[in-house]
Amino acid sequence: QERLAVFIGQGRQFESRPAKKIATDFAHDLALLEFDGVPLPALRLGESRQVREGQAIAFTGFPLGVVLGLFPVTHAGIISAISPVAIPVPAAGQLDTATIRRLKNEPYEVLQLDATAYPGNSGSPLYESDTGRVIGVINKVFVQESKEAILEKPSGITYAIPVRYVQMLLERAAVSKN
Repeated sequence: QERLAVFIGQGRQFESRPAKKIATDFAHDLALLEFDGVPLPALRLGESRQVREGQAIAFTGFPLGVVLGLFPVTHAGIISAISPVAIPVPAAGQLDTATIRRLKNEPYEVLQLDATAYPGNSGSPLYESDTGRVIGVINKVFVQESKEAILEKPSGITYAIPVRYVQMLLERAAVSKN
């Protein structure tokens, strides 16, 4: 009985629009959604290959979702590292040949941020503070203790997928649409 929806508006004045997934990039944990109704203003995409460690960034999202109403929150920080990541398995006993091949051949760069994100920030645009150009998408947060303690004791370490993977997903969706 689940369905995808996009919330538009602010505070307690928001609407829910049905959405559908039109493209997915499982390797980079990205999905492209299409929703009904009047289009929203587009964000300008930047070039993630030009980002650098120490660069000022910001991201705006809805860290607690619709629990308290939709109130956008902007967090600021810096890119603290650009590093390869390969998502491992929880235990060595779960390694198989396909997983080993993926870990060996498919690591990709992620942006490690010195900024605090919370549940609900995933999917938020990461943008250059000075230009507003999107350079990534918030992907995950380092959890120190437990998911339940993240609001009380945030790690301050957040990860983002570089925008080049979003651009590749957009191109792939455009090609398959034609």
